[in-house]
Amino acid sequence: MTFQRICQCALLLAGAAMPACAVGPEYVKPPIVTPPAFKESALPDGTVDARWKPADPKDAAFKGNWWEVFGDPPLSALEEQVTISNQNVAQAEAAFRAARAAIGGARAGLFPTVTVGASASASSASANRSSFANAIDRGVATDYQLPVDFSYEADVWGGVRRNIQANRAIAQATAADLETVTLSMRAELAIDYFQLRSLDAQRELLDSTVAAYDKALQLTVARHDQGVASGSDVAQARTQLDTTRSQATDLGVARAQFEHAIAILVGKPPAMLTIPASPLAGTPPSVPVALPSELVERRPDVASAERRVAAANAQIGVAKAAYFPNVSLTGSGGLESAALATLFGGGSGLWSVGASVVATAFEGGRRHAAMEQAIANRDAATAAYREDVLTAFQDVEDNLAALRILADEGAQHADAVASAEQSLSLAMTRYEAGVTTYLEVITAQSVALANQITAVDILARRMTASVQLIKALGGGWKSS
Repeated sequence: MTFQRICQCALLLAGAAMPACAVGPEYVKPPIVTPPAFKESALPDGTVDARWKPADPKDAAFKGNWWEVFGDPPLSALEEQVTISNQNVAQAEAAFRAARAAIGGARAGLFPTVTVGASASASSASANRSSFANAIDRGVATDYQLPVDFSYEADVWGGVRRNIQANRAIAQATAADLETVTLSMRAELAIDYFQLRSLDAQRELLDSTVAAYDKALQLTVARHDQGVASGSDVAQARTQLDTTRSQATDLGVARAQFEHAIAILVGKPPAMLTIPASPLAGTPPSVPVALPSELVERRPDVASAERRVAAANAQIGVAKAAYFPNVSLTGSGGLESAALATLFGGGSGLWSVGASVVATAFEGGRRHAAMEQAIANRDAATAAYREDVLTAFQDVEDNLAALRILADEGAQHADAVASAEQSLSLAMTRYEAGVTTYLEVITAQSVALANQITAVDILARRMTASVQLIKALGGGWKSS
């Protein structure tokens, strides 16, 4: 019987010894409480608020480049660089590759270990050995060997298969982690971008206000030279102008920081990225809102948490398999000869094969502790998964509420801006007619500027809330 034939027989015996199923609990996705609809997207009669576009399975707007719905080419160009150059994404991608490689390491436990070697030795007996030994062997003995050793631990109880399941689930979790990091980095970039554009809009507003204040100062100086206005009016107008000019300059600090943050997000040194100024404009896009029951399939962080529950469940099977005996098969064979010329000739072959069953009789409760630990880890992973689901619902509700309330606030504040501008126009008219002092003009100017800046800030917050809502909905990702 050849050694190859022995190995084949051993594998057949091991396969016959393995049962159809592995020990340990089969995985069932933990049940969660899911509301029928999001609170903030439903009207009192239960229908969906028209401000939220129902998710359409055929709508590809949020199935990839979700940032394109904002219609901002510079933003789109920056977002495309995230997956290529962002180092947090690169780190998560490397972690995914490592987890995927670990599956192969775990799967290796299903196969035997075969070692092949070669050896040559020469020995000579001592001349001072006993006369009996000298009579038997007085020369130099040589020995050539080509050994092949085989060992295999049969996965009778499914511990190896459960370990493969655990590693596969971890790899799926790290794949979802990669999507989570990518989505987070892209959302952070979009938020920083809109904040930067908000500062550009404020700078444009302040620059135009400085020009208006400068004209007002010139008018006040002319009136002072004519003896109509007091020196106090001139000082107040100049103070208002200088303060606003300083306020415009101060925006440069925050803008530079946002620009630097965007550079890091696209994997560039800050010195290598310059974003031309362009004021924030437009309105937030209509965001498709899926049902709460679909949210758990669209959030990569939730999917990652669920896969970790599956991995922890499989580890219970690994721990349980340790209670049962180990079934091992071993074999060895090869060629051996005292002369190299006859090593590959007939009669040089040798072989041996064996099997063993080893059970642990006493280990001080180590296996029981490992089992309890595996069950506790599964329970902790289940609680973390349910907490992530609740947090996902909260994220969607928070941003739906923010968009709804900010939309109402923006409409109301537009009226306040119009009223403030009308008040400023009347104050300037009264001042030019000599009916009132310049203090009324300054007050009207301050109110008008504050309302205009607040309007820009509300728009920025609405754009940010839109990005956060898209992120909360998973950015178009789906666990399948």
